[in-house]
Amino acid sequence: MYLITGASKGIGKYLRERFQQEGAEVAGTCHTTVDDSSLTRMDVSDFDQVQEWIGSLESRLNNIVLINCAAINQNGFAHKTDPDQWRNVINVNLIGTYNVIRAMLPIMRRQRYGRIINFSSVVAQIPTPGVSAYAASKAALWGLTRSIATENAAMGITANCLNLGYFDIGIIREVPAIFLDDIKKRIPSGTLGKPEDIYRTIKHIIETPYINGTAIDLNAGMV
Repeated sequence: MYLITGASKGIGKYLRERFQQEGAEVAGTCHTTVDDSSLTRMDVSDFDQVQEWIGSLESRLNNIVLINCAAINQNGFAHKTDPDQWRNVINVNLIGTYNVIRAMLPIMRRQRYGRIINFSSVVAQIPTPGVSAYAASKAALWGLTRSIATENAAMGITANCLNLGYFDIGIIREVPAIFLDDIKKRIPSGTLGKPEDIYRTIKHIIETPYINGTAIDLNAGMV
């Protein structure tokens, strides 16, 4: 079963729909109300809500693939940011990811199988102004992922990160042309990634248990 957080928009929605088209059982989360029976409205930064969601699914959970897409951003130079908003980015992107993993691990360990895939970002690798909270949260996922992988490898569970570049999906379509041109200039191929590239990479991770505790750069060599 696939569990996808942040599954109502962008990459999360694409993956949810793609796996559903394959006939897989998929359950996802969203932050706002959506008319879709496969989605549950939930705040991933609230551990009690996460546990309630997992509890409602437990009888159906088997061969679990957990894909953590839920994330928010706050734009602005650090010295001008609101501390509460900055902290909220960490709460959703990092602590929210931990919460879902923490709730799922006992079940994965009992079943001696699990795939955990966290979404990091190229902005944690390449200096990018105005996204300090987002970059910090995404960089922190590397350490979380490696620790989780080490703790659970003997139980048939893998944990990996995808460091995503810029893809032709979601919010990137709202970026003004002048900024989009600058982004493309930093990508050797001069093109945005396709959602299919993310899907294929996830399938490869699922099917290859020796990929564990790593961060895979999926950014076309962006510099």
